[in-house]
Amino acid sequence: MRYAILNYVPAGNHADRKPENDPDGPAWGAYTRSLMEAGIMVGGGALLSSHTATTVRLRDGTRDLHDGPYAETKEQLGGFYIIEVPDLDTALEWAARNPAASTGAVEVRPLFGG
Repeated sequence: MRYAILNYVPAGNHADRKPENDPDGPAWGAYTRSLMEAGIMVGGGALLSSHTATTVRLRDGTRDLHDGPYAETKEQLGGFYIIEVPDLDTALEWAARNPAASTGAVEVRPLFGG
């Protein structure tokens, strides 16, 4: 079964940070390597700060664009992993090892048709 592991990090900790200047970089690198070494990582990526986002809505056939994320939050989606593991319990074990779990939140969601 495939699961998305969504990394929510405190907004102030992530804004415009370059990977080489990220004090948490070694933890993220170690986590990513562990997923790869376990052979369960299917894909993933880090996201730029939420202020770089554009939200799109279609209202009455007209495209409505807004800068930034859908809602103001204290945490922002900082990145994601796609993993393939046998079950939810295994996905939750991997999510608990995610660096975002100690400072923000980690959402685990099965992929449709996963």
